[in-house]
Amino acid sequence: HGEDPDETVMRRESAFLTHVRWLAETFPDLKIVLEHITMASTVNWIIDRAYDNVAATITVHHLRSTIDDFEGLLLNPYLHCKPKIKDPQDRARLVWAATSGDPRFFLGSDSAPHPVSAKECSHCAAGVFSAPVLLPVLAEVFEAAGALDKLEGFASRNGAAWYGLAPNQGTITLARQPWTVPERIADLVPYCAGEELAWRVVRREP
Repeated sequence: HGEDPDETVMRRESAFLTHVRWLAETFPDLKIVLEHITMASTVNWIIDRAYDNVAATITVHHLRSTIDDFEGLLLNPYLHCKPKIKDPQDRARLVWAATSGDPRFFLGSDSAPHPVSAKECSHCAAGVFSAPVLLPVLAEVFEAAGALDKLEGFASRNGAAWYGLAPNQGTITLARQPWTVPERIADLVPYCAGEELAWRVVRREP
């Protein structure tokens, strides 16, 4: 996570870009990945600077949720994460980046399985337990953007290519079959708990 601790929480990511610029220009052969970006300004910076050695990951919860989902009418501790979820305008730009097909943007799950006791407390742990719904929610986001053909690249191929690795030979099949996300999985509350999703994983093959 690239965040400048000397800035306020909503500006830490953008403030850190000064350090990334120095790194990118000082070490042009160093591959730099900004993990879990959250801001439109960061997307624009990556596009405008066009460094050959800078890429970024995006989480599914930053593609779907906004600050109002986290602390609108009531606080939702299960959306408390770092970097913090931002505004609708930021989410829209993240969705654009993820669904654009630009190989510099790829999935970073950042799934954090904190138990209920660590989330519903006075010092709530940061993290979203997104693993059980990761691909179904991604499919909804990409379908809404008219970019289902870009989903495989974002989720499975762009990251491997960035690191110079061969793509994984396993397969995961998604189908447009509605299902309801469980309210709990053991002592964990998953992302989108209790919601109906349009897509589901129907087969995994190693």
